[in-house]
Amino acid sequence: MQNKKGLTLFATAPRGVERLLFDELAAMGVEALTEGRGGVRFEGDLEMAMRVCLWSRLANRVLLPLKKFKAESPEALYDGVQAIDWAEHFSVTQSLAVDAKLSSSKISHSQYAALKIKDAVVDQFRDSCGERPSVERARPDIRINLHLYRDEATISLDLSGDSLHRRGYRAETMAAPLKENLAATILLRAGWPKIAAKGGALFDPMCGSGTLLIEGAMMAADIAPGYLRDYYGFIGWKQFQPAVWERLKEEAEERREKGLEDLPPIAGSDLNIKTAGIAKANVKAAGLSDKITIFGEPLNRVKADSNWQPGLFICNPPYGERMGEIEKLKLLYHEIGTILQARFSGWNASVFTGNADLAFQIPLRSHKSYKLFNGAIECKVFNFEVKAERHFEVKTPIVEGVWGGSVKKALLPAEGALSQGAQMLTNRLKKNLKNLRRWAKREGISCYRVYDADLPEYALAIDLYDGEKRAVHMQEYEAPKTVDAEKALERLRDALAVIPELLEVSQDQLYLKVRRRQKGTSQYEKQDVSGGFFEVKENGLKFLVNLKDYLDTGLFLDHRVTRQMVGELAAGRRFLNLFAYTGTASVYAAQGGATSTTTVDMSNTYLEWAGKNLALNGFKGEKHQIIRANCLEWLKAEKEKGGQFDLIFLDPPTFSNSKRMENEFDVQRDHVELIEDAMALLGDEGVLIFSTNNRKFRLDQEKLSVWIIEDVSHKTLPKDFERNPKIHYCWKISR
Repeated sequence: MQNKKGLTLFATAPRGVERLLFDELAAMGVEALTEGRGGVRFEGDLEMAMRVCLWSRLANRVLLPLKKFKAESPEALYDGVQAIDWAEHFSVTQSLAVDAKLSSSKISHSQYAALKIKDAVVDQFRDSCGERPSVERARPDIRINLHLYRDEATISLDLSGDSLHRRGYRAETMAAPLKENLAATILLRAGWPKIAAKGGALFDPMCGSGTLLIEGAMMAADIAPGYLRDYYGFIGWKQFQPAVWERLKEEAEERREKGLEDLPPIAGSDLNIKTAGIAKANVKAAGLSDKITIFGEPLNRVKADSNWQPGLFICNPPYGERMGEIEKLKLLYHEIGTILQARFSGWNASVFTGNADLAFQIPLRSHKSYKLFNGAIECKVFNFEVKAERHFEVKTPIVEGVWGGSVKKALLPAEGALSQGAQMLTNRLKKNLKNLRRWAKREGISCYRVYDADLPEYALAIDLYDGEKRAVHMQEYEAPKTVDAEKALERLRDALAVIPELLEVSQDQLYLKVRRRQKGTSQYEKQDVSGGFFEVKENGLKFLVNLKDYLDTGLFLDHRVTRQMVGELAAGRRFLNLFAYTGTASVYAAQGGATSTTTVDMSNTYLEWAGKNLALNGFKGEKHQIIRANCLEWLKAEKEKGGQFDLIFLDPPTFSNSKRMENEFDVQRDHVELIEDAMALLGDEGVLIFSTNNRKFRLDQEKLSVWIIEDVSHKTLPKDFERNPKIHYCWKISR
């Protein structure tokens, strides 16, 4: 839109970055700034718009709004777009693309809205000159942007053309790397510009694809973040000024050459040699091979070079949700703090994480933290000063062990009358059992959850397994920091005092997974594999469970209804089970009449277990394939074969950094790419069932809007898990 100063523009920003973007634009000399929802509005001429595209480290896009109007229907949207004279902006021989973002509006499908806008533009050209412009998704000459909020449409030209986080230096990539503008935000929040100005070094011991290091170098050397880009949306606009653009690029080149003359030391390492190689390739593509050092080194061996001036130690470590993942990661975060104290004294440190609780395992007091978002994941940057006075001792909760029939003496309840708390727990268990036993008998269910932290004081999950033998599986959730460790132990003893009698099991039928607090970085006690398998039934099907030898039992009880859904959809369909675990969904699919089942997992142990589960129910032979593979790599290898399957069950872990995987996996960060790869294997009439136990998970519906998505989380919630509706999320996805 035009104004007396030229153009009114809007720079979009990731959530939580608006204030930083405001300050960045102000430092560029941009005028009439207004911080708003999702970005910053500003005024300026085309030269200023191009400068922002070239120099903003934080913005996603720079939009030029053309028109605002009410659009309560597709027809109103079409008419509003038709009212714009598109010949003023581009010609019929050029290409276009349309992006649409909708919220709180009667029009709710972004792909359909984009199609209506495209039709309006194309029809206008066809009516005026008998020809129509072409559509090009990747690099169109003109990209049109729709923002529809509460039925008010804003139609803009996207002057950036593509998201500005794409700097142009990613020669190689790994699964969902940190976005470049998020990396820049983290560095700003960590105080890197001031540290670099004083000559301090930058070091990342978990550098991944090298994004933090490259962004740090570009920031310290005054290199324009868009220096390497050869594509912008304004280049195809009729009002583009080539001479001004060339002058801006020449200025950027001069500033780069000057900035590189006095760059402080920048280095990074990664345990995975291949990942370190990816980082090196990206550093080379950025033209910084002689300025950034990358090496392969495990975390416990990294140290500051004697020639480095104390600077910024920065990292983006993994985080997870399941008990086993969290416990291992607590040790990792504790190790980060230990290494900082031992080898980086006098430095500043910043840790970016999506799990704030893990950051408190670092034995240093953070002096400042900032909330940021990595996509939909709420994250924080924790800043530390590595000084002796900032140190404190962390008591690390760990899994002590799993016992059946040999509960450690320290945990056994003392003889005598029940405490008041134990009586409360007894009353609650009796109430739950009265309701659940009738339901379980009616539904033919022999394994179900009888208690799930119903009383805050007794943070336990208690499952009853009633098969060829009766057993109870009990897990203790981690007590809040406000609960004294001795008090938590007393409550655990209360539970052990009442559970055997109420659930009619002896001590050797009670299996515990217990956390207790210990000092230091003690590892898990490994569970002994003692052949503790026994058979249970569910909806007429047989499964092997093992409550003693593994962290999980082999049968996810919260997925019972989801497995039933698989069975109901399987008739006449080719079924694929990814991250298959013990193959229980494959058994349901086979029972439901699937023409074939394919069960894929990376663990030999689980696949052997899956094979036994299939055989136990009479399913053998070539129709039932079992494949040992990394599901992420297997999917990409199979994509060229197209629609091989009609029904896919996709239940990935929340997080994985298995030694058998080249890169770590995070379901929130990586789910879009994973679902896209799985959908490539799905036939035209097929259905994908996607499930996750990540309680903070948010499905990126906008990026997946090309498909039909139905949230079936509530429908797949079993009665025995109704007390905890966030136990899992589940969606049906089809074409």
